[in-house]
Amino acid sequence: MVSSIKRFLIGRPLKSTELGEQKLNKTKALAILSSDALSSVAYGPEQILIVLITVSTAAFWYSLPIAIGVLILLTALILSYRQIIFAYPHGGGAYVVSKENLGVNYGLIAGGSLLVDYILTVAVSVSAGTDALTSAFPTLHEHNVIIAIVFVLFITTLNLRGVTESASILAYPVYLFVLALFVLIGVGIYNIFSGHAPANLHSPVGTPIAGISLFLLLKAFASGSSALTGVEAISNAIPNFKDPAPNNAAKTLMAMGGLLALLFSGIVFLAYYYGITPSETVTVVSQIAEETFGRNFMYFFIQGTTALILILAANTGYTAFPLLAVNLANDKFIPRMFKVRGDRLGYSNGIIVLGLASILLIIVFKGQTEHLIPLYAVGVFIPFTLSQSGMMLKWIREKPNGWISKFIINTTGALISLIVTMMFFLTKFAQVWPVLVFLPIIIFVFYRIKKHYEAVGEQLRIIANEPALPIEGNVMIVPVAGITQVVENSLNYAKSLGSDQILAVYVSFDREDEKKFEEKWKKWQPDVRLVTLHSHYRSIMHPLGKFVDIVHHKASESNYRVTVIIPQFIPKKGWHNILHNQSGLLIKAFLLYRKDVIITTVPYHFKK
Repeated sequence: MVSSIKRFLIGRPLKSTELGEQKLNKTKALAILSSDALSSVAYGPEQILIVLITVSTAAFWYSLPIAIGVLILLTALILSYRQIIFAYPHGGGAYVVSKENLGVNYGLIAGGSLLVDYILTVAVSVSAGTDALTSAFPTLHEHNVIIAIVFVLFITTLNLRGVTESASILAYPVYLFVLALFVLIGVGIYNIFSGHAPANLHSPVGTPIAGISLFLLLKAFASGSSALTGVEAISNAIPNFKDPAPNNAAKTLMAMGGLLALLFSGIVFLAYYYGITPSETVTVVSQIAEETFGRNFMYFFIQGTTALILILAANTGYTAFPLLAVNLANDKFIPRMFKVRGDRLGYSNGIIVLGLASILLIIVFKGQTEHLIPLYAVGVFIPFTLSQSGMMLKWIREKPNGWISKFIINTTGALISLIVTMMFFLTKFAQVWPVLVFLPIIIFVFYRIKKHYEAVGEQLRIIANEPALPIEGNVMIVPVAGITQVVENSLNYAKSLGSDQILAVYVSFDREDEKKFEEKWKKWQPDVRLVTLHSHYRSIMHPLGKFVDIVHHKASESNYRVTVIIPQFIPKKGWHNILHNQSGLLIKAFLLYRKDVIITTVPYHFKK
């Protein structure tokens, strides 16, 4: 039944030779890898206004120069990550750049930040999408958390079906969103220049504002820079592109940068001109759409596509997280299970872990996007800063042709990213302090995992000229619960191994029952020694475990190995297992961690 459900949800398994068919072309890659960055247009401008409104609505004109600053940072990041794509064509992004140029610790800071950031990408995107949905249908507002969890489960399942299939489905909503916003911006600007929009809704540019400060403007700039999250995803996901992968990734990155710049600047301008004030229940984009079109079909079309892309922006995390996890797993800093491809050739373990972690975040934060965005943004600007700094050192060290212009681009990106990071810590410390807690913990865990893998490798390695300890013989211990065909099958297997030391062990709870069993045993298996253990507390495990320890201690003195042979019957139908005690499995689990004791299960299959 489980297998049938899995096939229905995920689809048939793909052959390893079909991996090439799972690569993305530029059109699909732009949709699923840019959805995070493009979706941030829906909340990035709003974050600027939330800061400025603390002074007054008259200060909203400052959103225009702040937006220009964000676009300068975007340009520096796009050009920088384009250089990273060609310098590191196998992917890995900020983690690989920081590790190779700044050192392992800086690489782990970048990698750990991005792992958490992609989890936050899913949580923030889905929460923001749910907010957009409930803005249009306020009666659903109290069900935000449940709606968000359902969306996460849907996107997780979609990604488990494979990169190409998920991209084919998700491309339509992304391009519909881009179309919808271009229509919104186009009609809005047309209304402004044709005089259909009132000109008295905003304060003129340059209006003196009391209480404004450089610190406040930098705070607004840092908040608006949250619109740049997701820019690095393409550099992490280069292996997902069709050949030539670096060229296709670079073109996709440039296209994403162009779209993001146009949409972000258009929304900021319309929000300023219409004098939009941020609200807890209605998003800025929703207010602009209502101001431009009223509550007609276009309004609901824009709200619908905005909600969709905000939800589907989570797909950027689902694409980049597993590939980053593979790089970390290759370096033995996280479990090897993240390197395993699933039935549909995707890294399904990474996809599942990402989905579960983001659901946990949504529940903890109760789906409130505004509490997640600062933590989300600072988590990505730390890798931004490190990757730019790493590239600066790379150009200084290698000095390739034209390295000075490349160095200037990375230096600009590094400085602005550092300023944004510092502003987040200075102005939103109450919301971003968890970064200072979880990053050291994550790096500590990375090193513990690495240490474990190194210890395992050392112990598995065959060392030349190291003599192996001889095994003189084997003592077979067979726990028995009665005189049955299952027990007989196990005893016959033990005898076939040629051991002359077979001990059948019976644990009794009643003295009379013990005597009766011993009499029956002598008649049935006179050549196999029976050891009866009396349990005062109705436990099979402790008397059996103590007996195994005693036998093992004596056997080890003579270089004998102890093997516990567990009889176990297998019912005809799987559900029949719940009708039995599963003593065999419990004994196996109880004895498995005893050193130098071999556990063997001898199955006996029922026919009906």
